[in-house]
Amino acid sequence: MSSETSNAVGGASYASAGVDIEAGDRAVELMKEWVKKTRRPEVLGGLGGFAGLFDASALKRYERPLLASATDGVGTKVDIARQLGVYDSIGHDLVAMVMDDIVVCGAEPLFMTDYICVGKVHPERVAAIVKGIAEGCVLAGCALVGGETAEHPGLLGEDDFDVAGAGTGVVEADRLLGADRIRKGDAVIAMASSGLHSNGYSLVRHVLLKTAGLSLDSRIEEFGRTLGEELLEPTKIYSLDCLALTRTAEVHAFSHITGGGLAANLARVIPDTLHATVDRSTWTPGPVFDLVGRTGSVERLELEKTLNMGVGMMAIVPGESTDVALDTLADRGVEAWVAGEITDRGEHTTGAELVGTYSH
Repeated sequence: MSSETSNAVGGASYASAGVDIEAGDRAVELMKEWVKKTRRPEVLGGLGGFAGLFDASALKRYERPLLASATDGVGTKVDIARQLGVYDSIGHDLVAMVMDDIVVCGAEPLFMTDYICVGKVHPERVAAIVKGIAEGCVLAGCALVGGETAEHPGLLGEDDFDVAGAGTGVVEADRLLGADRIRKGDAVIAMASSGLHSNGYSLVRHVLLKTAGLSLDSRIEEFGRTLGEELLEPTKIYSLDCLALTRTAEVHAFSHITGGGLAANLARVIPDTLHATVDRSTWTPGPVFDLVGRTGSVERLELEKTLNMGVGMMAIVPGESTDVALDTLADRGVEAWVAGEITDRGEHTTGAELVGTYSH
């Protein structure tokens, strides 16, 4: 049957099924200028190919290059962005979730791809999301080499969307960071988070929006801004700060504090024979953590295994390297402090624990 005949009798089409190819093409045109800003010398070609190309001959300067990869999303934080109609900041969150996982092993971020799923393609919205991802890639020092925008009518509402990404980095084999480098007496350095980052939003939304009935437009005095602005604060991207630290100080390991909280994520890089003790009295969690705990009567341990409690990244360094490490981070505008130490693991201890009471 010809297309003319099919249309004459009201035949089905991709557009009638809810997919707008022209809107998708417009979204690609709008995002091109932002993707260009992330370009690294190793990137070949432009946006629009079936695959992103990265010149691997750049790795010849490594004696034994190890590729590191990670993939992630930003969870239900996207619903806050949807409700507020703010789409660019969520891209920073995506880059942070992926590239700060990669830098934990000491790897330099190289390139990233994204996947954006929407109920209906609104070109300007999609371009705003990509703009945020591109800006995040610049902050992480990586290229955005490609991605996919998928329209899923019938599965998602017209304003619904989700984002995910995958990234690749590289590290010299003999500079790989991790548990085997950690020694008794090492110091645990905490780096401040910019807020909730991108984890625990199911709990936060349940407590603040559903149970307490707060509006995203509500002005919260402790924040000095609206609840929505606080909840959408972009995740801090630590990649280049961590790499700078490895160049100025001896670093044994990093830990990215994401889902599962501080103790659980720190324990992931602690060897079986050692134990990390983190002293709560060395910092004061931001007011958003207190609001969630107080409003929802959430027990401290529940908060700590769900939220980052004001710490987004941790570095484990030899005790004699702490001053240099703290100076380096301060020079880069990163708030950091010595929060704990590495000791022998006792019979009844796990890989990491929090002790003491938070400072006020």
